[in-house]
Amino acid sequence: MVLLCAAIMASFQYALTPEKQLAVLQPDQFDPTLVDDSKVFVKKYHEIAPFKLVNQNGDTITDEFYDDKIYVADFFFTVCPGICPIMTENMTLLQEEFKNDPEVLLLSHSVTPEQDSVSVLRAYADKKGVIDDKWNLVTGDRKEIYDLARKSYLAAKKNKFGGEYAMIHTENFMLVDKEGRLRGRSYDGTKKEEIDALIEDIYILKESYRKED
Repeated sequence: MVLLCAAIMASFQYALTPEKQLAVLQPDQFDPTLVDDSKVFVKKYHEIAPFKLVNQNGDTITDEFYDDKIYVADFFFTVCPGICPIMTENMTLLQEEFKNDPEVLLLSHSVTPEQDSVSVLRAYADKKGVIDDKWNLVTGDRKEIYDLARKSYLAAKKNKFGGEYAMIHTENFMLVDKEGRLRGRSYDGTKKEEIDALIEDIYILKESYRKED
């Protein structure tokens, strides 16, 4: 009888516990220091802007590559001595978790595109064990990458020093859904517990699509 009562109580608790869902995030929900002035007051319909960059294999990568995919984006540079090695290590944890899942991809943007050429990215990818069909390391036009960070991913603070498109490096990982929308929140890519939370949220997002089918 005790076991039966416990089972009933557990069932009630499960039924009454709201299912976790990920919000579709808008610019006005972010720290305004991370958001370009042109986007601060946007309250709906925010999506990642179209882009055209080049990956570690010299292949052109556009936003269409990520159509109907869930992906995690970040910003790095190959000779970064500080947080980048930790971020890259944590990206490899995501790669390992989802390496056999074609629904989930990774995208890392160089913030020093002039130095991070295709050959440099290729060497870095080989050193870090990047799986090419899972994870793109991209370089390209500095302004385009800067605008993606500030106007699309809402991931980096404006750099007041070093020129108009100089970017302060950011530790943020961003979760993007199949429609190109920001989901969940910003995740600190230097912290293992944040990566665990991101992995959990990716599974929640995957499940939400499964229920729509």
